Amino acid sequence: MAMTLRLPEADDKLLTERAQAEGRSKQELATEAIHIYVTRRTELFGDILDQIMSEDAELLERLA
Repeated sequence: MAMTLRLPEADDKLLTERAQAEGRSKQELATEAIHIYVTRRTELFGDILDQIMSEDAELLERLA
């Protein structure tokens, strides 16, 4: 899916430098960064939910 990403000038400069240093495109780096962010956030949410369910299992059972 196509998407336009507008970055602050300083971030674009850093992304350009990093892409050149790694011999990759800015598109590749941005896509990878977004994937890592979304994956980690999803895992973190799941971990927090599991912790709450475990710690509050008795209370949740009484409320059900």
